[in-house]
Amino acid sequence: MSRVLVVDDDAGIRESVALAAEKSGHRVFRAASVDGAREILARERVDVVVSDIYMPGDTGLVLLDELRTLDPRPAVILMTARGSVETAAIAERAAAFDYIAKPFDLSDMLARIAAAVAPRRVEILDIEPAPPSMMVGAHPSMIAVYRAISRIAPLQVAVLVRGESGTGKELVARALHALGARPQGPFVALNCGAIPDTLLESELFGHVRGAFTDARHDRRGALVRADGGTLFLDEIGDVSPAFQVRILRFLQEGTVTALGSEKEQRVSVRVVAATHRDLRAMVADGRFREDLYFRLAGYEIQVPPLRERAADIPLLVDHFRKRLAGELGRGEIEGPSRALVERLTEHQWPGNVRELEQAVRRIAIDSGALTDDEVASRVLREMVGAPTAAAPAAPSVAQTEPAEPAAALESLDDAERRHIAAVLEAAGGNQTQAAFILGIERKTLARKMKRYGIEVKDRS
Repeated sequence: MSRVLVVDDDAGIRESVALAAEKSGHRVFRAASVDGAREILARERVDVVVSDIYMPGDTGLVLLDELRTLDPRPAVILMTARGSVETAAIAERAAAFDYIAKPFDLSDMLARIAAAVAPRRVEILDIEPAPPSMMVGAHPSMIAVYRAISRIAPLQVAVLVRGESGTGKELVARALHALGARPQGPFVALNCGAIPDTLLESELFGHVRGAFTDARHDRRGALVRADGGTLFLDEIGDVSPAFQVRILRFLQEGTVTALGSEKEQRVSVRVVAATHRDLRAMVADGRFREDLYFRLAGYEIQVPPLRERAADIPLLVDHFRKRLAGELGRGEIEGPSRALVERLTEHQWPGNVRELEQAVRRIAIDSGALTDDEVASRVLREMVGAPTAAAPAAPSVAQTEPAEPAAALESLDDAERRHIAAVLEAAGGNQTQAAFILGIERKTLARKMKRYGIEVKDRS
């Protein structure tokens, strides 16, 4: 039996809530003011306090602040007839369990009281700490990406990164730059799909004063700004045929001529292009120049969609959890729980990692933690129909390494078992290397292998 304290100077509301709670099996205490509530709390332990906010004397917010010192601390449901964004914000900041505006249905109030006293059984996933990294994930398809990056990064070769929107193509470009021969040089990103042709030429090559209307000052283009470093051309498949000629000329000659100028400038830039489109099909259709495709695709890297590496979702959620603590100005954010991760794993993620990050952020804001799978379900329902990724690009024979097909997993344990086995296979059975890839200690890997009955022979 739960113990409930109802605090309201309005006798009608106080009695109606109290009687309804008593009929539901709760033991109920009544107070007409905060002073009266203090007297009851001095001699009685309560599980839930249902309090009006605005009353003669001290307000319910004062009572809420005082209740923070109690151990155990009762859950607080605040009521007010002056529902407003300001009072809701105050209640949220004061860590009230719930907030309800008058008038309300008694059945709604009883449901909130029941939720406040319901036992909270949350299993937090045990995720091994890992060193900070630009990219998160240990699925074999991501290991293939890491290997491709490590092979090509030191070489001054143009790279084409393919993958759906939201998979992290720019992160691949930044990793190529950071691990390349000139990591101290500039990294300049240009989204070709977001800039019309009339402006894209100026953005890429620059212009001199008077080159066109409103060109009041000389402007260095992205190619000049990236001299000695890396230029990332995102959504290269969206540029017009006319502009493709300008890019091809630069790739062939290595020189830049700003709009309105006759002076050529030689620059040394490593070009990394990215697209969610099937450029091979566009070449076949005559929509993309074949010679430009081969210039850009000195080496190709395919970034897998999130739905094909669902085993990485716990790692990604934990990565976002740590980052959100600083972004939201909070301390430690609890979670992720097993139930929440299971709910997230059921989603198909058309927006990929970017969509997952948005969902995790909203869940953390709405619930203050990453433990409530019901909040996750609501957030995902609300996100359905929101703009996400474009249609998946068609597969290409130029994929760096074959990705493991998505498997139907029965549980997170099953996902972890499959994942560990796949990484061990990719590492040739070398457990030290596999532990490094997974971001866990060697002894932790051994414990997990024993738990799941995984046996491999070291073939390194």
